[in-house]
Amino acid sequence: MPPFAELAAGVRRIVAPNPSMMTGPGTNTYLMGETAVAVVDPGPAIPEHIENIIEKSTGSINWILATHTHPDHSPGVRQLAAATGAEVLGIPAPEGAQQDKTFAPTRILADGDVLETDEFRLEAVHTPGHASNHLCFRHAELNWLFTGDHVIDGSTVVINPPDGNMKHYIESLRKCRDLDCAALAPGHGEVIEDPVRAIDWIIDHRLEREAKVLAAVEANPGLTTRELVPHVYTDVAPHLYRLAERSLLAHILKLEADGVAHRVNGTWRA
Repeated sequence: MPPFAELAAGVRRIVAPNPSMMTGPGTNTYLMGETAVAVVDPGPAIPEHIENIIEKSTGSINWILATHTHPDHSPGVRQLAAATGAEVLGIPAPEGAQQDKTFAPTRILADGDVLETDEFRLEAVHTPGHASNHLCFRHAELNWLFTGDHVIDGSTVVINPPDGNMKHYIESLRKCRDLDCAALAPGHGEVIEDPVRAIDWIIDHRLEREAKVLAAVEANPGLTTRELVPHVYTDVAPHLYRLAERSLLAHILKLEADGVAHRVNGTWRA
């Protein structure tokens, strides 16, 4: 995956130098517009990446947008805003240890809000699930959806309660599917040319895992989430059980919200 690419007329991508197991090749930063530029997800506060964003901008950076406030997406906003004086758009960070409290939007966005320039129109689409303040941005002229961490091709993102919410996540995926976009530009990885396939794969994968969780609860009533992990994640090594337990908790909380599982003194029953 090249570190810089022209993806479409007026749309460029810069990959931040933060590759890892969780971020893939790195966080995608998108630049839109030629004369007046909007930057989506400046990524982590890595000085050379911020300098690269400014260097690759063909015009003045007037707006900075964040899909959400996880550490690999929004900490670079403050540094870029200080260097450019750009308006900052997004939703403030919710409570939680893995949230970027430095993110301070000058314009708080809600579902359906629009950033309109002479060159392009971006519509905010509120997509809670991975994060309660997660936004996708629909580029009207291209009919592309910039998805942050909401949709990653061939992979499922972490849903970590209490801010992560599996029920909201699946509802938001269906909301994005209904937009009938021509392509998805994710926060990590390449542009997705067949959105319906990608979104349906994630929904199907999550619902299959949910069925495994429910079956495990039915077969083993009275276990904690930690005790349920080996019954559900038979394909996961024990050293990854802690991470798997967070995902299992997200699934079982959805089952509780759906009325098919309930807690009894910290253990679970169907």
